[in-house]
Amino acid sequence: FRVVFLVGGGGVLSLLPCPSPAMHFQEWLRSLRPGADGVKVPELEDLRSLLPSVPALSSLSLATSSVLGLGALASLMAYWLVTRPRPIAPPCDLQAQSIPVQGDPSCRRSALLKDETLLEFYHEDTRTIYDMFQRGRRIAGDGPCLGFRKPREPYQWISYTEVEEQAQVLGSGLRAKGCQPNSQQFVGIFAQNRPEWVIAELACYTFSMAVVPLYETLGEEAMVHILNLAELALVLCDKEEKAVSLLAHKEKGVAPHLSCLVLFNPFSTALVDKGKSCDVEILHLDQIMPPNPEDLAVVCFTSGTTGSVNPDESAGLNDFFFFFFFFVWPTCYSHSEGLKVLTAVHDGVCVCVRVCACPQVSMFCHGARVGFYQGDISLLMDDIKTLQPTLFPVVPRLLNRIYDKILGSVTSPLRRAVLRYAVRRKQAELNSGVVRNDSLWDRLVFNKIQASMGGKLRFILTASAPISPTVLSFLRATLGCLIFEGYGQTECTAGCTFSMPGDWSAGHVGAPLPCNVVKLSDIPEMSYYSRNGEGEICIRGHSVFRGYLRDQERTAEALDGDGWLHTGDVGQWLPNGTLRIIDRKKHIFKLSQGEYIAPEKIENVYMRSVPVLQVFVHGDSLQSHLIGIVVPDPEVFTDWTKDRGIVGSCEELCQNPDVKKAVLEDMTLVGKQAGLKSFEQVKDIHLHPEPFSISNGLLTPTLKSRRADLRRFFQPQITLMYSKAAA
Repeated sequence: FRVVFLVGGGGVLSLLPCPSPAMHFQEWLRSLRPGADGVKVPELEDLRSLLPSVPALSSLSLATSSVLGLGALASLMAYWLVTRPRPIAPPCDLQAQSIPVQGDPSCRRSALLKDETLLEFYHEDTRTIYDMFQRGRRIAGDGPCLGFRKPREPYQWISYTEVEEQAQVLGSGLRAKGCQPNSQQFVGIFAQNRPEWVIAELACYTFSMAVVPLYETLGEEAMVHILNLAELALVLCDKEEKAVSLLAHKEKGVAPHLSCLVLFNPFSTALVDKGKSCDVEILHLDQIMPPNPEDLAVVCFTSGTTGSVNPDESAGLNDFFFFFFFFVWPTCYSHSEGLKVLTAVHDGVCVCVRVCACPQVSMFCHGARVGFYQGDISLLMDDIKTLQPTLFPVVPRLLNRIYDKILGSVTSPLRRAVLRYAVRRKQAELNSGVVRNDSLWDRLVFNKIQASMGGKLRFILTASAPISPTVLSFLRATLGCLIFEGYGQTECTAGCTFSMPGDWSAGHVGAPLPCNVVKLSDIPEMSYYSRNGEGEICIRGHSVFRGYLRDQERTAEALDGDGWLHTGDVGQWLPNGTLRIIDRKKHIFKLSQGEYIAPEKIENVYMRSVPVLQVFVHGDSLQSHLIGIVVPDPEVFTDWTKDRGIVGSCEELCQNPDVKKAVLEDMTLVGKQAGLKSFEQVKDIHLHPEPFSISNGLLTPTLKSRRADLRRFFQPQITLMYSKAAA
């Protein structure tokens, strides 16, 4: 018999043959599985595992109720087959995401390229950041561009037209105050991440000037170094306090070039008087001159992790977000919807790594909206809920916190079991290439988690540090959005590799981007050889920077004679052509017995320990073992110790030797599970209650450890731990 059914409330009329009476129900389910492409359907696997075998239909009386029941079931199954989600089609063979260059397996290019000619520009009409904004303005018209909000209020938006007009006025003002329209004219921006920052930046690009970002945590010595090296005469500031600090350098005679300040916020007449006494004034407007593609765009002073600043010249817009929008945008985004990106980082972070914050510029290229946080990181989650972003660029550290919060909020054994099962089912979909947020599990289990991120999140971009494969897979399942991982550094315009759409596996940073080639070079002292598919990651291509500003010595250290940028990171090629970061060359040191140590790799392992928020691993060539400085996670630490029968405040617990012993044991266990060798395990730790931060000078603006500063800060504790071991 045949059952006539209606799909989607009368939308599509179809006929479905019912199974013969002799066919078992389980066999019928198997017959519904797509067989030609070999794609497994997780929901059918679930249904098959949950439903017991039923007797042959031939043994059942085909009563009218049975026929109706089978018809209803057939209709339901057919509806599901018609409406079930389809996997994202990858742009290339996921088993061969990169191709050897000239037959050398250690040097690889993107499989997306037709030949060995690297991609320089994606859009013919976008050669500069200025061009990208103009393209976005043509797409969006008078649509919203930059968003901001006051406490407990909705977002207010500045249109593309208004942004362009304000940038032209400000740029004209810069010209009126003597700034020349060429790429050797440097303009400083000393402000928090906010709409005025973007307008000031665009004003510089409109008149072909180069931007030099400044930030509060540089310290006096580094600030003076940048002001003088870039010969900054004009700096844009947001707050009066920052202007006062710059004027103090002028008064001391250590910043002789400074002659003009532009403030975003209202300021007092006292500041004007102080400026006049120092021959420093405030600016206003003139005319426009579009830039050339070869012009210098940004001078980023990268703080590194040693405390010194390195001025980085970056030209044009050869960034990996072209790749993101080339392959992901057409698949997952409709222009009829409002795509929004949240720019929310600590004061100066986005400013410092302006080119690394390319999601913003890429949003402008497509006429999308960019929303800014209120300036208070503690209100970030409220800003996310209010803005409801579509795209959220984020560092792994924040993703780790989200992961910990989700697990920490599920306390009962039953809820944990349900969560684990739901995650497994969503991960099964991911393995089939399906990414969605409307499954049964999303509605029943993950809806509150997704609502806390605004409810409309589609893309998350993460980079700057390794992320645990466990965390990445878990969040891909629970958040129901595309999470892409990239790798790169400021010197290669943010990115050189990026995970491929359709490849939702974890444990790698993707394949080379079409704009560059990546090769691995031998590191004999660490026993890494390119013939084994391992070595130092080197990058060459249109995305690589020109060099460090007025510093040929450091430029020669970073760029070799053939134009290869040596990153200091150690990578490994995987069989599918993706790159895995396995070690770090720059901060390695030897222990007294001759073993090489890569502390950052060990720190990333230890941060998977539940009570650990941050860790600094230290070693000495005169010592035979490692020690560590550990910052407990304040959100879980007291509960974690309470489960072990120890109570107290965070400060009290950090002084408790039993707590220290328990934390060390947990870290050691995590290290063993991650495959750390015995000499890579710390033998003693010091618990420190205050987190490393940008404000206390122990983190860089990109949230990486300042190793030299950490060593100096904790030298008494380091000395004490080693003296105890020697006793």
